[in-house]
Amino acid sequence: MLTPEEVKTLLSDMESDRVERTISTTDTNKFGQAICAFANDLPNHNLSGYLIIGADDKTGKVSGQVNITDQLLQNLGGIKTDGKLQPQVSMTVEKVALPEGDVAVVTVQPCEFTPVRYEGRIWIRNGPRKCIASEADEKLLLEKRISRMQTFDALPCIDATIDDIDVAAFQQGYLPKAFPEEVLRTDKRTVKQQMQALGYFNTKHNCPTYAGIIMFGVNPERFMPGCYVQYVRFGGLNRAAKVENEYKFSGNLVKVLSQLDTFVDASITNRKPVFVSALREEIKVDYPHWATRELLMNAICHRDYQGNGPVQFYQYDDRIEIMNPGGLYGKATPENFPYVNDYRNGVVAEGMKVLGFVNRYSRGVQAVQDELKTNGNGEAEFQLHFATAFLVVEHLSVHTTKGEKKGEKKGEKKGEKKGEKKEVKKELKEVLDLIRQNPNITYNELMTELHITQTPLYRRVKKLKDMKVIKREGGRSSGRWIILD
Repeated sequence: MLTPEEVKTLLSDMESDRVERTISTTDTNKFGQAICAFANDLPNHNLSGYLIIGADDKTGKVSGQVNITDQLLQNLGGIKTDGKLQPQVSMTVEKVALPEGDVAVVTVQPCEFTPVRYEGRIWIRNGPRKCIASEADEKLLLEKRISRMQTFDALPCIDATIDDIDVAAFQQGYLPKAFPEEVLRTDKRTVKQQMQALGYFNTKHNCPTYAGIIMFGVNPERFMPGCYVQYVRFGGLNRAAKVENEYKFSGNLVKVLSQLDTFVDASITNRKPVFVSALREEIKVDYPHWATRELLMNAICHRDYQGNGPVQFYQYDDRIEIMNPGGLYGKATPENFPYVNDYRNGVVAEGMKVLGFVNRYSRGVQAVQDELKTNGNGEAEFQLHFATAFLVVEHLSVHTTKGEKKGEKKGEKKGEKKGEKKEVKKELKEVLDLIRQNPNITYNELMTELHITQTPLYRRVKKLKDMKVIKREGGRSSGRWIILD
C-alpha cells in the first residue's frame, strides 16, 4: 500500500519513466498499454511502475473532479485477466485519498518472462512516454528473459532455512576443494554469504536454494521425496527374480557421492583372477570402476529432482541398468547425443565437478565406452525413447561371464541347468502372453511391460521365432504378431 506522501512524490516527478498519469477513467486500451510497458521494464530498473488515474499527465496535479468508484477499481483489476495481456503480469489496484481529491493507483511489477504483449503489441517506456518496441528493443527483452531464467536447482527452497543445511559438510567437505587455503583463511563472509556466492543460498528469500539442499541438506528428501539412489541386486535376468540385496543411498551429495564411489569399487567391480598361462594370471573385473561410477554420477547430475522417483541402480546377473527421472534436456536430442550436452541442474553439476565426480566437457560418455570395450563389456546402451526417463545399460564383461571360464562344469557345457530351463520357459511365456493379449504390441511396448532392454527382448523373440511359435508381419511400429502354435 502506498502512502499519500509516496503518491505525491510520484506525481511530482514529471521526468520519471516509472510513472504515467491520466484523468481518463474509460480508456481501457491506454491503461493496458501503460501496464504492458511497465511490466516489460526495458530500462531494467527492477522497480515497480505506476499508473495513476485522476491526475493530469502534463502538470502532475490531482484533478479533484475524477470519481474513483468501486466499478473503476474493478475494471482496472480486470485488465490483468481479460486475456489481452500476455503473459499475465503481477499488479495491484488501490484507491488513495489526497487532500486535492482521490486517485486510483495501479502498481505494476516487472515481469520475468518478457516480452509482455498487449493485444499482440509490445509496449515499452521511452523516457516519460510509452511507445511500441522496435526489433532491437524486442531482442533486448528476449535476452533479458533468457538471463533471468533459472534451472530448478537454482530456485529458492522457500520452506527451508539455514538450519536445514549441514554447515560442516559445506565448510569442511566442499569449500577446501573449491578454493585455496589462503583464500578461505582471509574470507570473513558469513556462511549464508558464502553459499549465496556459489548459488546455494537465496538472500532475498533468506533460504537455501534447491541445489543447496541437494548438495548439503540435512534431509533432502523432506523437500524432494525422490532425492536418493535405490540399489537393488536381482538374482536373475529381470525384476521378477529374487531380490538378493537392496540399499538406499540417501542424504546430501557430499556424503552420498563418496558412499557410492566406495560401493561401486567394493561391491560392483568384483575383481577376479583369470587364468592366462601356467605362470601368469590377470585380474579382470565384472564392471570397470571408473566407467560404472561415471554412468551413475551422470544420472545423479542430470536427473529431474522435481519428481518423486529415485535414481534406479539395478544389477542383474548379466547387466546393470541405471535409470534416472527426466529425459534428455535442453539442447541435447537423440540425434546429437552424446556430442551435445545441456544441464538441467547447472549449480549441482558445478558442485559435483568441484568434488571431482563429474566433468563438464561432454567427453565422459566416449571415455566410458572406451573403457567398457577394453574390459570386454561392450558399449553401454543408451535408451532414449522414454519420455520422462533416461536408461543406460552396462553389460557384464565376457571375461567373467559364467559359461566362458576355463573351470566351467561339464554339465554347464552341455546345456542349461534345469532351473535355468524353467527361467527361460518363464521368460518366453511372458512375451507370448503379452502378444496373445495384444497382437499389435510394439517392441518398445514389450520392453516397457517386461522392464527389459532391447538385447534380452530380441533374444527372447528370436527364440520364439526359431521354435516357430510366432512370426512378425510388417515393421517394428506398424506391424503385428502372428501366433503359429
